[in-house]
Amino acid sequence: MGNRGSSPSLPPLQVVSSCETSKVMGTWFVIGVKPTMFETTNSNAVEKYTLLENRNYDIDIDFQYNQNDPITSKLKSLPQKGWVQGSDKSNNGSWTVSAFWPIKLPYPIIEVDTESYEWIVVGYPSRSYAWIMARTPQMDEGLYNDLKQRLVDKHQYSLEGLRKVPQHWTKAEREKRGLTTKEIPDNMLASSYEDVTSHLDTSPSPSEEMEC
Repeated sequence: MGNRGSSPSLPPLQVVSSCETSKVMGTWFVIGVKPTMFETTNSNAVEKYTLLENRNYDIDIDFQYNQNDPITSKLKSLPQKGWVQGSDKSNNGSWTVSAFWPIKLPYPIIEVDTESYEWIVVGYPSRSYAWIMARTPQMDEGLYNDLKQRLVDKHQYSLEGLRKVPQHWTKAEREKRGLTTKEIPDNMLASSYEDVTSHLDTSPSPSEEMEC
């Protein structure tokens, strides 16, 4: 799943100075991603964090997504375990996660909305991966662009490979995935699957054009 360390030419990532663990819990929609091998074509990607007590790990992470197009492609799941680092587990942006024991990977929270916890950015020491997430499947474009620029200016990222994750939902799909109107308000739903497909970019990528 990638190099665990940072590049020798890059400084350590700046983890947020304050991040209340309990306020990060709940549902997050992946809006933008520098993807792992599991996320290069996915859509409707949703992570759910649950804080645990008296267990050998701190956070249960439920990660579900459609493998390709929203709704119709195969629904995949990648459950993970999370650990909050440091002595104060109630307020720390340094996490590690594991999808496959015994591998633990760094999961540093590098940007967060400390007022209302409506958005969050998670990085990776080598800058190979990044996740921009929000509490609903739609993020203001100005905010999204600002967070991308912070990755570059503050965290020494290249945006090459960063992709916007398609987030298109119907009422039936919201119910199927166990989500609520708080997480996906009615005004963020498509009225039908045909409306969903009309928003998908079906144009070939440059590599696909070269293969034709």
